[in-house]
Amino acid sequence: MNKRIKKIINLRPLSSNRFKTIYITSLILIIGLLSRLINLQVFNASTLKNKAIAIQVKKTNVLKQRRPIVDRNNRLIAFDKPLYKLWAHPRYFNFPGDESKRIRTVKEVISKISNVLNIEEKLLLEKFKNNKDGVKLLDDLNEEDAENIRKLHISGIDLEIYSKRVYPQGNLFSNIIGFVNYDRQGSSGLELYLENEIQFIKKSNLLKKGADGTPLPDNSGPNDFINDDKKIVLTLDSRLQKVASNILSKQVKKWDAKKGLALVMNVNNGEILSLVSNPSYDPHKYWEYDHEVFKGWYLQDLFEPGSTFKPINLALALEEKVIKKNGFVEDNGNIYVGGWSLSNWNKKGNGYISYPKVLQVSSNVAMVRIMQNLKPITHWNWFKKLGLDKNLKTDLFESTPGQLKSKEIFINQPIEQAVASFGQGFSISPIKLAQLHAVIANGGYEVFPHVTFNFQVNSKNLKKNKFFSDEVSKIIVNWMETVVEEGSGVGAKIDGYRIGGKTGTSQKAINGIYSEKKACSFVAILPVDNPKYLVFVLIDEPNKPYAYGSTVAVPVAKEIIDSLIVLDKLPPSEKENSLIVNKPLN
Repeated sequence: MNKRIKKIINLRPLSSNRFKTIYITSLILIIGLLSRLINLQVFNASTLKNKAIAIQVKKTNVLKQRRPIVDRNNRLIAFDKPLYKLWAHPRYFNFPGDESKRIRTVKEVISKISNVLNIEEKLLLEKFKNNKDGVKLLDDLNEEDAENIRKLHISGIDLEIYSKRVYPQGNLFSNIIGFVNYDRQGSSGLELYLENEIQFIKKSNLLKKGADGTPLPDNSGPNDFINDDKKIVLTLDSRLQKVASNILSKQVKKWDAKKGLALVMNVNNGEILSLVSNPSYDPHKYWEYDHEVFKGWYLQDLFEPGSTFKPINLALALEEKVIKKNGFVEDNGNIYVGGWSLSNWNKKGNGYISYPKVLQVSSNVAMVRIMQNLKPITHWNWFKKLGLDKNLKTDLFESTPGQLKSKEIFINQPIEQAVASFGQGFSISPIKLAQLHAVIANGGYEVFPHVTFNFQVNSKNLKKNKFFSDEVSKIIVNWMETVVEEGSGVGAKIDGYRIGGKTGTSQKAINGIYSEKKACSFVAILPVDNPKYLVFVLIDEPNKPYAYGSTVAVPVAKEIIDSLIVLDKLPPSEKENSLIVNKPLN
């Protein structure tokens, strides 16, 4: 059996030179590592930390935005659209794969950009003529174009995101909504008046992630990254608004008028379904228009309502029991008050007529005789009670209070009460007049005209007065129905529907003197058996012959009512008009 032979290795001591070499080499390595560690941990700690944060954390930009505005059916009226500005910095031009020090020419970069955006190169090259750096190439790039630019990965090309206010329905709502200026500040209409509710700022946040993109835990709150989805919801109906706008603009043009207004309101809660004024403007190009067109003149301009105020005066007389609903009044065509001669619009008398007939023929003389039964102080106090000289509570914008004669003048000068009986000698805003008719229509309760549902919620805390009894309100609305059935408002008659109305043609006073200029108006209430809607039309300063409320304003209201019936699916009235108009005894 063979035995394994063991090999004996003789160990020799390490030479001093070799030991020194290993020792010195190890020492150098250790010192180098320590130096590197100290350099990283002490001297470059903040720099490395910032680099790590830059890799791990993404900061979301603070962006001022405005909430969208929609109509009652959620149709967009105004919204913020994210767009981009394209900037160029030629000294940093570099393509992917290039050496870091290589700088591409402007033409090379523009060639790629023009292909992506389908824009002629020369248009972009012209931007660089007087600029060497920080050149803004384009505005209003959409998300798709911006993404195509990003995919080029060209150094020196930057995209700046911003929000642009867009009004998809053009000028249809501009007189209500207004516009925002270059600095994105509300400058007119609801954009200005509801600035604090519409504007919001997205919070700046830090998103932490690992090298593989995995989100890391942080101290963010539970709502930090939830987008603001609130919107301003209006009571307006875009469909009705469009119909009213088309009809009104045609009528204003036809009569060569200065301006016009068409309003549709729910008489029970003050919701405005349509509010159109003409002329209007394009909110995207507001700088092209005179500043006067931005004003909400239907709240801020005052006018003498004329005959459309007669139903309100009759309500005062009934409420004070100075007349009875079955009474009559003499109208001989002329009356003298305080040395002044007052007459009807046609200079003719109508004999002994009933109160509904007073409205049908719009008799000034009869109204003077009726209101002379009411003490001047009582009449003036009613005007104050109805708030004719106060700001209207609404969410549109600041209104102008009406103008009344002082108590002393109204009481001591009989002519003042006389002219006030047919709607002259005082002035109110058009929407104030509409509000007062809504009070008549809904049973005597005060309403606050508004265009936002938010106002409707807040207005529950507002004190709502009851001005007229249910009986008085019903009587007046029935009398107004006769105006449409057989009076000056017959042009608004629709078979199967009970509609009340009153026309008005008031002279405009210039420097205290009544001129030939007119304001033609018509107010309609429907359905008479259960009032829900009020339609008010005002055409200011028609510049053609035979301009009256019946010829100018009534046709507009008729077409709006036709559309309202269809859009709201209003059924025909169940009962035909059974109102018996009292005739004087022989």
